[in-house]
Amino acid sequence: MSQKLIIFDMDGTLVNSSLTIANAINYVRGKLGYEPMTQEYILTRINDHTLNPAQTFYHTKKFESKHEKWFSEYYTQYHERELVLYDGIKELLQTLQEKGYTLAVATNAYRTSTIESLTYLGIYDYFSSIACYDDVPQGKPNPDMLYKILKETNISKESTLFIGDGARDEMASKRANIPYIMVDWGFTEHKNAVGSVEALKIKLLK
Repeated sequence: MSQKLIIFDMDGTLVNSSLTIANAINYVRGKLGYEPMTQEYILTRINDHTLNPAQTFYHTKKFESKHEKWFSEYYTQYHERELVLYDGIKELLQTLQEKGYTLAVATNAYRTSTIESLTYLGIYDYFSSIACYDDVPQGKPNPDMLYKILKETNISKESTLFIGDGARDEMASKRANIPYIMVDWGFTEHKNAVGSVEALKIKLLK
């Protein structure tokens, strides 16, 4: 593979955080006085790029600082109980690092939650650059965080690959003109996607 930099989405790609995300959103909803949503309802909408997530989950036009505070509050308290890596992810990251690839994360999660998650799961040190929702003017599907990573690593987009599990990831990569691989073990279902971590490893190392 000609790429030097591999950027990963986090939730649904590296980390099975479905329970934590649904519970954290419902925690914020509770603080706002709203009834909880089902986990299935939340997860079918979390990667839908046609929806405004602030409107969908919190009935407001845009996220506010109190939403981040409450979301992070729940994440901090429960991530060690609810988060798990997808099988084979840590071994994949270790192999890619040993092969000389630079690794990065681009996630619509907040920075505090992201660092807590990656640290707890034992993979934080694999990444040379991490770009989060609150690091850039606009999150995915806008390409801002991909540009941030390219600048920080000083690697060209022609030598970069982005791996994700949703339409927001795919749209961000297209807008940044970066090659993309869709995986299908996370929150959404796709046709013509890589279906397992082992299959992704084979694809990346062939």
